[in-house]
Amino acid sequence: MTAASAAVAGTLPVGWDCHAHLFGPYDRYPLAGSAVHAPPPATDADYAALLRRLQLRHGVLVHPSAYGSDHRLLFDALAAHPEWRGVIVPTPGVDPSFGGLRERGVRGARFSHRPGLDFPGSPGLADLERLAPALADAGLHAELWTTHAALPDIAPRLQALPVPVVIDHMGGFDAAAGIDAPGFAALRRLLASGRAWVKLCAYRHLPAGIDPELGASFQQALQRENPSQLVWGSDWPHLRVQPVPDAADWLARCRAWAGPLAEHILHHNPQRLYG
Repeated sequence: MTAASAAVAGTLPVGWDCHAHLFGPYDRYPLAGSAVHAPPPATDADYAALLRRLQLRHGVLVHPSAYGSDHRLLFDALAAHPEWRGVIVPTPGVDPSFGGLRERGVRGARFSHRPGLDFPGSPGLADLERLAPALADAGLHAELWTTHAALPDIAPRLQALPVPVVIDHMGGFDAAAGIDAPGFAALRRLLASGRAWVKLCAYRHLPAGIDPELGASFQQALQRENPSQLVWGSDWPHLRVQPVPDAADWLARCRAWAGPLAEHILHHNPQRLYG
């Protein structure tokens, strides 16, 4: 265990990891034929072990695009782990029924708006706008995977939605551009407006060769805007990232950067959003 990992042990409140994915076992949960990647298995037992190591009780599972419209793995994991919550991914162009999903542990539906980067078959911003009233009626929120380049243009559309929007991965910030770059400034305004939540997950935007402590300025800028609508996500099992990060190290950084706000980010805020 690294020094940062050791610092986590025994110090955290019972809290939440708000972003993780499951894969497999593949003999029971095969990937969709359209899957563009086949990650190593990452089962519910593996994820439960990670939560124990992080000393977090609750997890939020986000349905992976590699499973297409097959949500069996998500629903089976939620049934087996009632302390976990889930986020589904609608099929593009289809208007599903969201009734009864809260009772099964689902709290949101995920959409994507990453021009030029989205996986085939990802539900986009038009799907989100069409389905937002039904999500609101079902007591669910929207989750959006987007980029810093796209945020300035789409922010007014997000603010107009009748449901809260949870922005993944800190809006895909640009570490080199700084906190005043247009995309991150748009994210900060959305957060300050109360119309958005943000998942603090910095590691993808601070790859090897960049000082990870640069992430402190981005997280703390968001904390100054609206600390009551920030949550943390591990993004386990860290797909297509080398070297593979240690979730405990990044949790320790998040907590250090949060200071006295750590208990709110790791426990009170996600309890309001997912509990």
